[in-house]
Amino acid sequence: MRTAPTILHLDMDAFYASAEQASKPSLRGKAVVVGGIGPRGVVATASYEARVFGVHSAMPIGQARRLAPNAAYLVPRFRLYREVSEQVMGLLRELSPLVEPLSLDEAFVDLEAGEVAWDAASARLVGERLREEIRAVTGLTGSVGIAASKMLAKIASEEAKPDGLVLIAPGTERAMLGPMPVRTLPGVGPATGDHLRRAGIITVEEIAEAGEDEMVRLLGKSHGASLYAMALAHDDRPVVAERDAKSVSVEDTYDVDIHDRVRVRTEVQRLAERCVQRLRGAERSGRTVVLKVRRYDFSTLTRSETLRGPTDDPAVVREAAARLLESVDTTGGVRLLGVGVTGLADYTQEDLFAQARAQAEADAHAAEGESEAEGAAGAAEEGQSAAEEAVEATDRRWVAGHDVRHEEFGHGWVQGSGLGRVTVRFETPYSEPGRVRTFRTDDPALVPAEPLPLVEDGGQGVLPAREPDAGSGVV
Repeated sequence: MRTAPTILHLDMDAFYASAEQASKPSLRGKAVVVGGIGPRGVVATASYEARVFGVHSAMPIGQARRLAPNAAYLVPRFRLYREVSEQVMGLLRELSPLVEPLSLDEAFVDLEAGEVAWDAASARLVGERLREEIRAVTGLTGSVGIAASKMLAKIASEEAKPDGLVLIAPGTERAMLGPMPVRTLPGVGPATGDHLRRAGIITVEEIAEAGEDEMVRLLGKSHGASLYAMALAHDDRPVVAERDAKSVSVEDTYDVDIHDRVRVRTEVQRLAERCVQRLRGAERSGRTVVLKVRRYDFSTLTRSETLRGPTDDPAVVREAAARLLESVDTTGGVRLLGVGVTGLADYTQEDLFAQARAQAEADAHAAEGESEAEGAAGAAEEGQSAAEEAVEATDRRWVAGHDVRHEEFGHGWVQGSGLGRVTVRFETPYSEPGRVRTFRTDDPALVPAEPLPLVEDGGQGVLPAREPDAGSGVV
């Protein structure tokens, strides 16, 4: 481990919900829940005002509505979140060549590799400046943890929430970790936590006191030894610069199970098209096509076909996905479909279309995946959540929380729609809370719009290297 606290962990505060509050003046300081709004939706992020009522990530949206009936429930706008994330990651890359993103709103930074910090004092200055720059460029807040290891830096950022900075000075790690619950350590989930509790181990210090042999006896050699080392504050994992994506995929979760086989085929074809669009957007090609089907009973099946070489041809991916579907029984109904491409490469093989046709009768090597409960798997670091995919998959034009523009009233966002009417609040990130108006859903003067930047200058640039006061005009 290092002798100086030069590993930084940044975690944006309630990222999706905070971005929505910054974008919508009327929601600032109010409970906001972002996620799928259908009967099977789950919470992606809840604002701190909503968390007071017990709402949290991965909670079924129906339960959230019972706990916080007056909160604003919005469908994610991942295009906006990705744009803001890129601004934040750009600030981190200015600090160091070693930036390890964990998701859109979270990353480790090796300050030593960037030669911007060498002791506690310089690391703290870097952390404070970073928080100022994030606020100036994006209008949002982030919490920063700084320590001599990745594990401790992440724990420190949790302690710093919301909108704070915690630095763990070398030599104080054991004293800080000792009284914390065992669930604080990475890799200790509910099952492991319950197992340790039954053994009388509740705090991190009690793990250290139990000794390595006892932990190995309780949890096995690998997990037990690792947990014991972490309890002693030992963690020598390096910060690894972001790696290339290993796969590209899209999926949709449906509010009502699909029973019509023709509709299932159509959905798979549409998903294949969107998957290729994302693949081409990443300037990549892929060799293995994967189909994911979650059935009415929550059982999830995966089927895959490996081509002779990488492709980004939509016809090839469509045909492969269609062949894979033929091996899946969808009689009882389908609640989720997904198409992905793995084995990514930077080139394509031009004759794959003909090859795929030649293999039409000898493919579909599949392995049935284990049954899995429906959860909050969706907004992850690869891009979009099932909630966003479901919205894009439907013909719903007016989606709660999404942007619109009216010829007379300007920019606004959808508060709700139904019965042939859509309600819009007209405001921007830089205005006062706006007025609400209702229109026919087919009003030609009302059209969908792109999200506006959260900062009035558009957040086009980061602050100059040593001028922390240059970013004025924060919303």
